[in-house]
Amino acid sequence: MGGGAGPRYRAAVDPASDDRRDDAVGWTVPGVLPHQELLRAIDEKIVQATPPIPRANVQPASIDLRLGKTAYRLRCSFLPDKESVTAKAAEYSLEEIDLTAGAILEPERPYLIPLLERIDLPDTMRGRTNPKSSTGRVDVFTRVITDRNHRFDDIPAGYKGRLYLEVVSRTFAVRVQTGMALNQLRLAVGDTAVSDVDLVAKHGERPVIVDAHDQKIPEGRLTVADGLFLTLDLEGDPDGVVGYRARRNSRLLDLTRIGAHRVRDFWDPVYREEDAPRLVLEPEDFYLLISSEAVRIPPEYASEMSAYAESSGELRSHYAGFFDPGFGHDPAKVLRGSRAVLEVRAHDVPFMVEQDQPVCKLTYERMSAAPQILYGKDTGSNYQGQVVMLSKHFERDHSFDGQLSLLDGI
Repeated sequence: MGGGAGPRYRAAVDPASDDRRDDAVGWTVPGVLPHQELLRAIDEKIVQATPPIPRANVQPASIDLRLGKTAYRLRCSFLPDKESVTAKAAEYSLEEIDLTAGAILEPERPYLIPLLERIDLPDTMRGRTNPKSSTGRVDVFTRVITDRNHRFDDIPAGYKGRLYLEVVSRTFAVRVQTGMALNQLRLAVGDTAVSDVDLVAKHGERPVIVDAHDQKIPEGRLTVADGLFLTLDLEGDPDGVVGYRARRNSRLLDLTRIGAHRVRDFWDPVYREEDAPRLVLEPEDFYLLISSEAVRIPPEYASEMSAYAESSGELRSHYAGFFDPGFGHDPAKVLRGSRAVLEVRAHDVPFMVEQDQPVCKLTYERMSAAPQILYGKDTGSNYQGQVVMLSKHFERDHSFDGQLSLLDGI
């Protein structure tokens, strides 16, 4: 853990009590809440749950949210607007499923799962949620629904109540279980946005992205527009492999098992065209590709990947959006980073993507304080310094070439 005399973390939080601590201090410092302030929010019952929230679920700038005991199979997705989620769900629920011993979610079917965590936000604090990296990489689409809200994933300031997760596995049949985390909550106060001017200035001081050769990208070559655009790497390995395409009608993917699934049972290698670093995406197929640039998120910033970039054309990129402080960051090295894995799906028509084509965007937010732990070695991350693409559920040796070699013999 990092240093500092942060507030004590209570191992057990009593969710039955609605009383805040008498010594609670108002939340007025603008910015995204860091690890130590998230612990304080748990201590003050702003975020609470039964069983108590494990300390390991508190990340540098987010909290992992856990699945509850029951899933509801729905006939359609919905937003509650002016009603409660439970009242609205009663109209659309087809079946109730017990998750305590694990259960299978069918592909292309929406499920509603009440989460174990509930929140009691002050009037100055708002929340936002996103899928975890491992969730997006297996083409599982999640979004949080809250009572009397007409937006997914955005939790308004002052909200008090339960959180409900809509889960749709787009490709695989997946097994989930009570207590596992598919998504994350980020809390913020006031204006957190980092302007393009400030972002370029920060890059001038210490790079926020570097190229494939760990060289600083000149400020004049950055593509910024309310955030920083990233481009595709379609050069590939010596055999022309640039990523993966998910196999439909594959085996059951058990999300409770880590490093236990064979790559070839779920993924096909994707090759660039022979005469140029480019690739045609087939409509509605799910691809994992990788960015040309390596990203660095300094301790004073948090970041989010846009789910859709208008400049991309007929494609959606990156379901899993949060990049915590410390991602790709090494205080001992100025030029280092981690490449971003892009979850990509083309819609309607085949779509050509080419080397160094901008396809997604990182937006940056200021932290209210530097977190006492950073993404990477402090959190036991699976993806720091990554050049691999697949999620933690698959066998691998944590290298791009090694992971691709698992596909040999297909």
